[in-house]
Parts: sequence; C-alpha cells; structure tokens
Amino acid sequence: MSVIMTLWVKGDPKRLEEFASGDPDRIRAIADHARSRGVIAHRFYGSDDGQIMVIDEWPDEQSFQTFFQEQQEPIGSMMQEAGVTSEPQVRFWRKLDTHDEIGWDS
Repeated sequence: MSVIMTLWVKGDPKRLEEFASGDPDRIRAIADHARSRGVIAHRFYGSDDGQIMVIDEWPDEQSFQTFFQEQQEPIGSMMQEAGVTSEPQVRFWRKLDTHDEIGWDS
C-alpha cells in the first residue's frame, strides 16, 4: 500500500513559483530523480500567510527517504531560493479504510 508524504515549511510560495519558472531545468531534474525513485504523484501548495506544503504519494516511506537523501543539496538550494525559514516537517500517512472515498480513482 502506498503512503502519502507531506512536507511543510515556512517560506514564500511566490518565490518558489518564480524559481520554478526561472529555472525549470533545475526543478525538472529533481522531479525526474523522484520519478526514478518511484514517486507516484507530486504537488506543491502555498498559502497566503507564507507556508509551503508538498504532497507526494510514494510506494513506501523508504522510497521517499532514499530520494530525499540523494537530493538533499538541490532541494536545499531550491528551498533557500524560495525563502524557506524553517526546517522541513515531514510526515507519512496511510490511507484509512473508511468506505467514503471520493476522487483519486476511488
């Protein structure tokens, strides 16, 4: 069963978008490496009060941990350019069997 990984930091969502559009090859290289390590889905989200959240789906926790260790330097550089001011808070979530699924190919 796959896991959902959430990563939360304080930072500037607009600066992250500017980074992504200003240097798409750098962010694409990180995404390509994630694909090679098994990422199933990935999205960045931002809030108006200076927070950035990543939501990924991975085959398992170890697949993400391997990717994150291997890409520590490029991810750290990207986060620095996005004005991140906190350490990343990473959590893993498993799907609960509640029989009320909507979307994501229920």
